[in-house]
Amino acid sequence: MIDLQFARQLEGYGLTTAEIMYHMPDYPGLLQTFVWQQYDQAPDFPVLYGFLDFWKREIDGPLHSVKVAYRQLIAPNQWRSVTGIELFH
Repeated sequence: MIDLQFARQLEGYGLTTAEIMYHMPDYPGLLQTFVWQQYDQAPDFPVLYGFLDFWKREIDGPLHSVKVAYRQLIAPNQWRSVTGIELFH
């Protein structure tokens, strides 16, 4: 069985890291940092935007800013299936 994260990479997902800065609920003048990381698809980032929507609905700390880094680790054209090769002699 193929690993789900590996399969997503073959589908074009890349590793997305977001640095989320938000205001502390009890001390709105203070900023706190939260780092989020998932596999997502650029440039639309549906997984990240889903998480940010959840944050706005469910978490008390209002968002200040979000910085995003994205890296596609494996592209579909970098993978090929090889059969008939003897690995051990």
